[in-house]
Amino acid sequence: MDTVTILLSSFILSITGLFVFIWSLRKRLFDTTAAAANVIFSKGEIGRGEEPSATAEQLAGLRLKVPGQTSPVLSAAQEAALQRELQERVEADRSTAFVSFVFLSCAVVWLVVGSLAGLTSSIKLHEPDWLVQQAWLTFGRIRTIHLNIVAYGWAPMAAFGIANWLLPRLLKTPLIGGRFAILGCMIWNAGLIAGVGCIAAGISDGMEWLEIPWQVDILIVIGGALMGLPLVYTLQARKVDHLYVSVWYMGAALFWFPILFLIANLPAVHFGVEQATMNWWFGHNVLGLFYTPMALASVYYFLPKIIGRPVQSYNLSLLGFWTLAFFYGQVGGHHLIGGPVPAWLITLSIVQSMMMIIPVISFSINQHMTMRGYFSKLIYSPTLRFIVLGGMMYTLSSLQGSFEALRAVSTVAHFTHFTVAHAHLGLYGFFTMVMFGSIYFVMPRVMSWEWPYPSLIAAHFWLVVFGFSIYFIGLSIGGWLQGLAMLDAAKPFMESVKVTIPYLQSRSVGGAIMTLGHLVFAGHFVAMILRYGPARTGAALLHTSATKAATNEFAGAR
Repeated sequence: MDTVTILLSSFILSITGLFVFIWSLRKRLFDTTAAAANVIFSKGEIGRGEEPSATAEQLAGLRLKVPGQTSPVLSAAQEAALQRELQERVEADRSTAFVSFVFLSCAVVWLVVGSLAGLTSSIKLHEPDWLVQQAWLTFGRIRTIHLNIVAYGWAPMAAFGIANWLLPRLLKTPLIGGRFAILGCMIWNAGLIAGVGCIAAGISDGMEWLEIPWQVDILIVIGGALMGLPLVYTLQARKVDHLYVSVWYMGAALFWFPILFLIANLPAVHFGVEQATMNWWFGHNVLGLFYTPMALASVYYFLPKIIGRPVQSYNLSLLGFWTLAFFYGQVGGHHLIGGPVPAWLITLSIVQSMMMIIPVISFSINQHMTMRGYFSKLIYSPTLRFIVLGGMMYTLSSLQGSFEALRAVSTVAHFTHFTVAHAHLGLYGFFTMVMFGSIYFVMPRVMSWEWPYPSLIAAHFWLVVFGFSIYFIGLSIGGWLQGLAMLDAAKPFMESVKVTIPYLQSRSVGGAIMTLGHLVFAGHFVAMILRYGPARTGAALLHTSATKAATNEFAGAR
């Protein structure tokens, strides 16, 4: 395509999106008033936080009033109506419990396996002769196995598990089509196992993020289509007039991903430079148009729920959604700076990367203003610590990505470990942290059981935070020094390799600590499934006067 065609296509796409936005307003699916932010709360529930992963002591701390916080005084009739609505929420949670359990169990398994593969590949960067007797353990294969397990195992399984659990709550109706989701999960995981096996055997399509052979990708496409059906069916049965912003984020992500994945894996279509362009179009968009919206949907639900306060500005949440949709599509091109691609394509990518500052700042301001006065709740809420930290990492990773797209920065950072650090800041610091927090909130509802050992939640948090700090800081410094060394014509290439060795070792240290945190998390997850720990049920219920009475009755019966 020539420049005029590209620009005309972008214009038509923008106009189409504008008409969709206008149509959604006319259908009252997109309410921009402040009241729209209250749709996730039952009447009279604002001011009453919900945190299933907290202990009794932590719940007492969460209920402490902050300056300016008020709780509504309800009449007996209003309290009874609230109890009925909360009981309906319990039924909605039950409708998706098994589906979410299957997805989240798969996610935890892939997290552990992917972490071990990632740690192995990290060690090989500074100990290249370690574990070379088996071909599948060589760096080229084990690193690719790690990437695909995280990208198509841990991340989507966690995201789909949380999404399926959120839908009934957001739409106030039981989940419909759960059997399709389970079937899709089985087919998807079968495809991933086959794909990882192919990579281990040396069979690969040879493109980053797209190494799994296209013949195997068919299984992932079919599985993904089936996993998206509950969204369609449950939307049709919704009992709400307004679709909360989290629904828009999840719906868009589940619409964008199959398009991205299908186009990127079409056989015998993309060749040469076009193939490289498509590769990074997919590689960047799968981060920004699938993982990012799924994580933002979780933040916009769980953060207000825990503190019992609607988001500060619903308009900012809408602005963030639409600007993400319109600005993110071409940002991947900046990975091709210096390559044999049209200059206008690189420039378009840089411009769109800088425009991404708008949705990022919109979200960041909204999160900060919503949490203003409530930051003390971080002390008492295990979920909130992960969610808020993940949201902050979204701001940092996105702003870093925007400036990294500039030619002046890319000249140094391109083809270095600095880019690897940045990618992990987004997929781990942001997405994975948010998923950890979401799982801590969801699982007590799924299992009707509290987390058995609360101290392990704190251990998990500090292990991954400390480990990732070492990982990210070390790799960023080492990558920048690597880039400067490669730009110095007076230095041989091996100097740029030697300068990174201490920082690659710090990467392995940080990765080992992160992996230990993942093992703690997985062990705690299994302990919950096996009903270990004290027989407490309070956190598995909704904390209201009625459930308190039920809990006391249960305790008395024992």
